[in-house]
Amino acid sequence: MFGKLEDIEIKYDKLEYELAQPGIFNDQERYKKVSKAHSDLSDVVVLYREYKKCSKDLAENREMSHDPDPEIREMAKAEISELEDRIETLEEKIKILLLPSDPMDEKNIILEIRAGTGGDEAGLFAADLYRMYTRYAEANRWKVEEMSSNVTGSGGLKEVIASIAGDKVYSKLKYESGTHRVQRVPATESQGRIHTSVVTVAIMPEAEEVDIDLRPEDVRVDVFRSSGPGGQSVNTTDSAIRVTHIPTGMIVICQDEKSQHKNKAKALKVLRSRLLQLEQDKAKAEEDAARRIQVGSGDRSERIRTYNFPQGRVSDHRINLTLHKLPQILEGELDDLTDALIGHYQAEAMKRQGD
Repeated sequence: MFGKLEDIEIKYDKLEYELAQPGIFNDQERYKKVSKAHSDLSDVVVLYREYKKCSKDLAENREMSHDPDPEIREMAKAEISELEDRIETLEEKIKILLLPSDPMDEKNIILEIRAGTGGDEAGLFAADLYRMYTRYAEANRWKVEEMSSNVTGSGGLKEVIASIAGDKVYSKLKYESGTHRVQRVPATESQGRIHTSVVTVAIMPEAEEVDIDLRPEDVRVDVFRSSGPGGQSVNTTDSAIRVTHIPTGMIVICQDEKSQHKNKAKALKVLRSRLLQLEQDKAKAEEDAARRIQVGSGDRSERIRTYNFPQGRVSDHRINLTLHKLPQILEGELDDLTDALIGHYQAEAMKRQGD
């Protein structure tokens, strides 16, 4: 590990030297590339330098622990205990930073939320989840763009598709994919009985054209007139788009925009992201089969979380975490959940590296 860290520090110093050269600003493409590489290494280099300093201080204090002066010996022993704890913490943090990174972590995402079993309640909870993710995105200064939605008569959502763009969006939200279950008393329930409904969430890395090559012969594009309340207010022309991916049978419909061209662009963006996710899922399944272990697939059919309103709690079943702060979580305060999930899967990755 330490040989690798030395190499990283040398590379970091070279990048820092290059960034200090005035001429680098003449080539903006090169400047961006070097700046990103420098930034990517910054966290691990800062921790490694602190680790080296603590190790040096520890060696000095161990020498001082044999000093003839009893006060110096006591002071050194106290320092040794603190430094050993700090070094252990730094080692764990450095190991996590050295884990192979997910190449998708830097990407923006396509968010898809669909009401499942539960009728109107499922639709209302789908709207609650969409608002939750939107508030979380706002707190992180990410940009949310709604791409398609299907509203229920009770004000809920049958389905909503949105793109979320910003810094490392996928890395933060990738563990949200799966089935979310809600337990609460509907407003229309006169007997006070708790109903259970489910909503599925899909988080897909947003695919660029370079990620997925869509061959024209594999895609059929149909144009039709928008329908429903949204369509009536949007236009009365044939601008809605249905894109079918012939090899997989995937269908994406987009009718929110007045422009046929914009609807087609949005539909193709969603299709590319779904196909990229399909590739990711296939690779993950093969990897798990090869390892003969299951770490928690994030499969969209897997029930991952329960939101219990009467008890005011949220339970994530993958990591046995229960938080009694349901109102705050629905307001977009997801950090306790996302940080715990990231930490869990990082620990699993470290175990696998040690096997």
